[in-house]
Amino acid sequence: MVGQNNDRCDIAIVGGGLAGGLAALALAAKRPDLDVRLVEPGPVGGNHIWSFFDSDIAKSDRWLVAPLVRHHWLRYDVRFPAHTRSLRMGYKSITGEALAEAVEAALPAGHVIADKAKHVAPDHVLLSRGGRLSAKHVIDARGAGRFPTLTSGWQKFVGQALTVKGGHGIVHPVVMDATVDQLDGYRFVYLLPLDDRTIFVEDTYYSDDSDLDLPVVRERIAAYAAAQGWDVTATGREETGALAVVIAGDFERLWPSSDRTARIGARAGAFHAMTGYSLPDAVRTATALPALAASADLAERLRDRAAASWRRQRFYRMLGAMLFRAANPGERFRIFQRFYRLAPGLIARFYAGRSTGADKLRILSGKPPVSVRRAIAALSGLDWK
Repeated sequence: MVGQNNDRCDIAIVGGGLAGGLAALALAAKRPDLDVRLVEPGPVGGNHIWSFFDSDIAKSDRWLVAPLVRHHWLRYDVRFPAHTRSLRMGYKSITGEALAEAVEAALPAGHVIADKAKHVAPDHVLLSRGGRLSAKHVIDARGAGRFPTLTSGWQKFVGQALTVKGGHGIVHPVVMDATVDQLDGYRFVYLLPLDDRTIFVEDTYYSDDSDLDLPVVRERIAAYAAAQGWDVTATGREETGALAVVIAGDFERLWPSSDRTARIGARAGAFHAMTGYSLPDAVRTATALPALAASADLAERLRDRAAASWRRQRFYRMLGAMLFRAANPGERFRIFQRFYRLAPGLIARFYAGRSTGADKLRILSGKPPVSVRRAIAALSGLDWK
């Protein structure tokens, strides 16, 4: 029994968040011959809502997330002081609870180990309650935590599910409502209408630090709801977080080639450098895992994938450097306001991390929202490549 003796399996995934949970689901579906264990001390999926655009995920990979979708809209809106727009683009949300239910159904009883890993090695995991789990491959999916080797800003947020008497009147998600006071960097409110009476309101900041004053942000959410004329009768789930917006760093320092333990998700640096979102990368990696699982050099192959993804993120790190180093904090909204005047296809490819050369030229062309002098200064001395 795990926790008392030395148990063995084919693949041990450490961390039951988005990347680890999706990896477990993909392996269970495509490689049922493998003994897969998932080590996670808290509930799988945690207290999270993950949202994504349809264009974020290749059609061939949608089988993995389709059963997890709990909310779906055909369009979304953005609001800025000088520009509002509705974009016809599919937008979906999945919840931590949906991920947990799917993993529990997919893995045999006892294969989700409710324990914390105190030591992770390429071929074994030492558990906090005692015992050793040996594996042909260990995959570290414990998330990023802090990034001491990277230079970054932060996208930080507090979200609450509000119940509104008589309904809130929001039909489509509002991905950015930047008509609010600009505080602590670029501030916007994100709205997800979960049903006619329940709306998830997230107060979000592109800030220079990751600190969150919860009581203050909760007051701002309440003030925003009051300004909409909503009579809030209950507050449900609350979610907080801080996502790194990477502007510079060396992949070799993030994941040294000497580290032979496989990684996926944010721990591998596999996320969008400008937004911090990891769902598209998590899906791509999870759907690739069943074919990679037979490789003796799984860790090396996953590191190569992560390194290639890191190189593709160069353009987004450059944009992040200009956002945080060239734009005054209270004026950062102008960058996004200008961005959302561009073509829908370009916007979709940007969020998916697949901007074309023409897209990049278009984003950088025209009258810049920051001075050229400050933009050049922002990039100097940074290892953003």
